[in-house]
Amino acid sequence: MIRIVDLRSTKNARLRTAALFRPDPSVERSVSRIIRTVRARGDRALTDYTRMYDGVRIGSIAVPPKEITAAKRNADPAFVALLRAAAANIRRYHRHQVRKDWRITDASGSDLRQRYIPLDRVGVYVPGGTAAYPSTVLMNVIPAQVAGVKEIHLVSPPRKDGSVHPDVLTAASVLGVSNVYRVGGAQAVAALAYGTATVPAVDKIVGPGNIFVATAKRMVYGAVGIDAIAGPSEVVILADNSADPLFVAADLLAQAEHDRRAVPILVTPSASFAAAVADRLKRLAASQPRRDIAAAALRDQGRIFLVSSLRHGIDLTNELAPEHLEIITTKDETVLKRIRHAGSIFLGNHSPVAAGDYFAGPNHVLPTERTARFSSPLSVDDFVRRSSVVRFTPKKMRSIAAQAAMFADHEGLAAHAASLRLRGITE
Repeated sequence: MIRIVDLRSTKNARLRTAALFRPDPSVERSVSRIIRTVRARGDRALTDYTRMYDGVRIGSIAVPPKEITAAKRNADPAFVALLRAAAANIRRYHRHQVRKDWRITDASGSDLRQRYIPLDRVGVYVPGGTAAYPSTVLMNVIPAQVAGVKEIHLVSPPRKDGSVHPDVLTAASVLGVSNVYRVGGAQAVAALAYGTATVPAVDKIVGPGNIFVATAKRMVYGAVGIDAIAGPSEVVILADNSADPLFVAADLLAQAEHDRRAVPILVTPSASFAAAVADRLKRLAASQPRRDIAAAALRDQGRIFLVSSLRHGIDLTNELAPEHLEIITTKDETVLKRIRHAGSIFLGNHSPVAAGDYFAGPNHVLPTERTARFSSPLSVDDFVRRSSVVRFTPKKMRSIAAQAAMFADHEGLAAHAASLRLRGITE
């Protein structure tokens, strides 16, 4: 099931994780061909690839607005209410991320400013086909809306009957998104990056996907912005024996059921607690519908690391830099102050990662594979650009012209220096 690894005599843990981008030449060749074909043949390529890879013949690529509104009208009212409640929580949290323009003015009347400008057009990729991910719609669309993005275009693979999953359409309708396209895979990414007759080219593509989607996002980056290239889902639970072993086992299992490459980890200084969690995990896993997937993740990437002290556990957690971190100790707030690397952090016995996946408010699009050392969760910042603004008075320009021109001289840029010295001439 899950291995207990005793690290009490060492400071380092070697963890085998399934990295998303161990380059796969065959995938890269396929994706490169798909991108070239979509650029050359547009909508025809999208319909051909949808038939080839999804086994579906689609009449129209765009989902008619009436089909989107019908999905919400026909949905369970309790589900619609749930989406609205979750959306309200997510929107409230992200509104606190909105940046304000600022200005610095000096005694001469010169000023320096920074402006925040929303992107014009964003594409959201929502995985689909046999499964539905309405939470992906909420988490990717809402920060874009809060940022002020005017055009949001959503792509999702069709089901066997050619329709986009009604839960995805319902979430889109609740958020007022009317541009939805029944296309997925690398071809959908290519369409968003370069545009077709039906799908417009966007400024940035966000949202998760399989290795073909992720490879396509990497290949189109530069022509278009992307959020990140996500790897398998991860959780580290840093806990002492004040934690409930049943809760901890349930949270490890919740992470493991994502897919076979998921990374569920417990870090604890208590050997008895480690054994209790392992025992409850074995019992819980046996009754799960996705037990084969969870069992593979627990066996291959799952670990219970037994550390010499809570301080040792903190150091190990910072080294692992997890996507999700649960801290369940008698000193949660003290431990939190020493955590430097984690995507999203959950404190206490009653704050499971699963609540953050759907309902808490912070974004669940997070850095994986130790990229939390330098990356952050998806936010409003991902949907704005910054522009600097400079206005100098003649007096200010004359006062700095000679110094700035000297820089240009040292870099061998004579025209730069001339541009500055012309304005430094005293009238």
